[in-house]
Amino acid sequence: MVLLAFAETIQLVPDLTMFIHIALILGMIWLLNRTFFKPINQVLDARERNKGGRGGEAEKILKDVAMKESAYNAALLEARNEGYELIEKERAEAVEKKNSDVAAIKSEVADYLEKEMADLEKQTADAEEEIKVEAEKMADKISANILRAA
Repeated sequence: MVLLAFAETIQLVPDLTMFIHIALILGMIWLLNRTFFKPINQVLDARERNKGGRGGEAEKILKDVAMKESAYNAALLEARNEGYELIEKERAEAVEKKNSDVAAIKSEVADYLEKEMADLEKQTADAEEEIKVEAEKMADKISANILRAA
């Protein structure tokens, strides 16, 4: 409150003091970086380079895990492809076997049909021959009966 009493007015327009403050802040950042943060950052970098123990080991483990995971994924993909190829091969063999079985049965049915047709034609010829013989016998019998009656 006492300070406000000495101020005559509040300035809303920036003047040269604002640029001086910005320059002072930038100067302090530069000075702190050179004197305080640079040595601390050097110590941290040296520690990171020299630790070689847990940090390096963790990175090595992560690399090994990534390599093993990629090898596992490649092996899994290869096994999946082999499985698909085996399934496709089995399916093709089953289709081929089915087609050959159907062709064999068709051939067997055609042979059986041909044999039965030949047998039917033979029976038809035998029946026609028998009917002819019976017709001649009947004709002889009828003509004998007609001649006897006459």
